Amino acid sequence: MFTPARLILARKRRRMTLAALSRESGISVRSLTAHENGHKKPSQETLSTLAAALKVPESFLEAPAIPVMQADAVSFRAPSKMSALERDSALSSGAVAASLNTWLEGKFRLPRPNVPTYPHLRPDEAAERIRAHWGLGEAPVPNLVHLLEANGVRVFSLPSDCLDADAFSTTRSGTPFIFLNTRKSGERGRFDAAHELGHLVMHSEHRIPHGVEAEQEAQQFASSFLMPRSGILAQKLNGATIERILSAKRKWGVAAMALTYRLNDLGLISEWSYRTTAKQLSQMGFRRSEPGSHMVRESSQLLAKVFEALRSQGFSPVEVAEAINVFPEELNEYVFGLIPLAIDGGGELTLRERPSLHLVKG
Repeated sequence: MFTPARLILARKRRRMTLAALSRESGISVRSLTAHENGHKKPSQETLSTLAAALKVPESFLEAPAIPVMQADAVSFRAPSKMSALERDSALSSGAVAASLNTWLEGKFRLPRPNVPTYPHLRPDEAAERIRAHWGLGEAPVPNLVHLLEANGVRVFSLPSDCLDADAFSTTRSGTPFIFLNTRKSGERGRFDAAHELGHLVMHSEHRIPHGVEAEQEAQQFASSFLMPRSGILAQKLNGATIERILSAKRKWGVAAMALTYRLNDLGLISEWSYRTTAKQLSQMGFRRSEPGSHMVRESSQLLAKVFEALRSQGFSPVEVAEAINVFPEELNEYVFGLIPLAIDGGGELTLRERPSLHLVKG
């Protein structure tokens, strides 16, 4: 068996044009086009050559087709920074991760989606509504990835060669997905997750999650969700100094710039103070990172528990990779690098910040 759609998926996953794959494999563009169109079945030797060039098992190219992710159904965190090859690679990665989720759902009863949609509310109103629905009150969110997973959002990491995508989200067959960049600081990763939650909550149903306006709305949602108005006002941050901002940002688990913006948005610091503070923070290195931060990058509790359960049943990560027709190294790219930790039995798999998720074998 040979599946043409799988060849296209693998090629896009590796950011390759037909010409690039031709150079890498030594197979002509004309033949590659015929293979992808289904007009010509590759020989076993050609199949092996293609698999080696694309760094996938031969079984990946022979397995049944999986649903692709369409660009118009996905909200990218920073679409303006992406080339078509980068976008297609991220979408292909998402399709592979979604196939992993399908396999996992066949083994476990995972948390059911509990993400209400509010397409007609303002971002701040939608953020307040979702916090109320999830019973968060006005306190800081202790671990956003765990919270999302507990409410049925499937959270996966973006492969290391797809990090230009920053983050993206989509809904497939009623199940919400968020894909996160693992290169950023813990604070910025949380904001990306909240931003994508904003897209899931507000840009659903008949609203298309594209364009500058949608990105601004998701940004405002993330700010309001992570730093709720009442909670921030209770901190008495009126006219906050840089020292006070750097102290408060640790409480809320956000970037210094994000908190400064929120204080200005709530009228707690003037426009002049906002600009002055932002300039000073930028000079201190807070424009692109969080100097001195000790916040650990949030990971997946759900996937950690899944691999722990599978391991207890004698089911290795290598077998999981084989089940979805990828190499273990590729599988690890989607699961926050949890496979080596699971094999080594390291204590880092003990995630305590949210109530545990209950996985019931189906």
